[in-house]
Amino acid sequence: MTGIALDLDHVRQQFPGLHRGWTLFDNAGGSQILRGAVDRMTEFLFERNVQIGGSYAVSQAAAEALRDARAAAQVLVNAARPEEIVFGPSTTVLLQNLARAMRTQLSPGDEVIVTMADHESNIGPWVALREFGIEVLFWPLDPETMALDLEDLRALLTDRTRLVCMTHVSNILGQVHPVAEVARIVHEAGARLCVDAVAYAPHRAIDVQAWDVDYYVFSLYKTYGPHYAVMYGKHELLLELDTLYHYFYGKDKVPGKLEPGNPSYECAYSTLALRDYLADLGGAAGGTVRNRIEAAFGAVTRQEDALVGRLLSYLTSRNDVQVVGSSHNASSTRIPTVAFHFDGQNSGEIARHMDDHRIAIRHGDFHSRRLVEYLGLDGQGGVLRVSMVHYNTLDEVDRLCDALDRILQAA
Repeated sequence: MTGIALDLDHVRQQFPGLHRGWTLFDNAGGSQILRGAVDRMTEFLFERNVQIGGSYAVSQAAAEALRDARAAAQVLVNAARPEEIVFGPSTTVLLQNLARAMRTQLSPGDEVIVTMADHESNIGPWVALREFGIEVLFWPLDPETMALDLEDLRALLTDRTRLVCMTHVSNILGQVHPVAEVARIVHEAGARLCVDAVAYAPHRAIDVQAWDVDYYVFSLYKTYGPHYAVMYGKHELLLELDTLYHYFYGKDKVPGKLEPGNPSYECAYSTLALRDYLADLGGAAGGTVRNRIEAAFGAVTRQEDALVGRLLSYLTSRNDVQVVGSSHNASSTRIPTVAFHFDGQNSGEIARHMDDHRIAIRHGDFHSRRLVEYLGLDGQGGVLRVSMVHYNTLDEVDRLCDALDRILQAA
């Protein structure tokens, strides 16, 4: 695989939080924030911090900032228009809001399909619709392959299926799911597709038009920004949703009707920094901003392939550890989020001992509790998870492996 290479010194300089003496391997819980994102937020708060909708110049500047934020997110996900971008406090809230706004479109006996591999954010809001007579079916995970079988999905689809909800990448299994193929299958059945992309967005370029997804949601705070989130929805589908705002926000007021109380302008504005950072990383590729972003993610993938390869090589060399999910990274389809557990060891104890080495990892179920319980891994502190991103280094992975050796030898 060829393409531009990351300048890791330059990359790490953009993240002030990396310089506190810790090796940070808990990025799937929340990445470090770009310096530029904080600069954008500060700029808004000091220079444009008023409500939009006024005739005066500062209000007009605030409205421009929000428009620019939607345009930046549009480029990041390759949406057709900026009005397809909805901002919200978190992926969890956005998916709860989506279920609420969609409820009157669903009738008793209609079916929604969710997966066992998802974070609870993309399961719970849909399961709650059972109160209204909606049937919620689970697309099972093959416990042997740790994969979602498309034939299992086809077997669940009926003429009553209205929506399929899935994760692009499980925050435990780490495998990229073929959402474009799923979208084709779902659409052929007359249903729609909602994708939780929280674990995907920091690692790969998003292209909602190429994949033909209907709703696509991810968190900025796991994608180098502040604690905020983005939902893409096809414009014609957003128009159909009920308003979540005041009664005078008509159904055609998209996306404002789905942002009750208005978005956080400063958090939304930080999206420009993420776009600019990625475009800068891919600048040598030339072309449009979108082309440069795609090139940047190509370089990100190569760096992350090296990271996950080094960690998986260490884990598979031992005979006392089980990797949860694929232990290989075939065709770059595994992101560097790796869950595992050691035979007879408490994952929580290992994570706490890792603190002594100033290496940050985490243990538990990561709000994918149904999956962890389904796999029978909820005991002994759950699973350990090492979640890396492109600013991590091979030296850091080696330091982690050495620390694990020391901790296990002392156990």
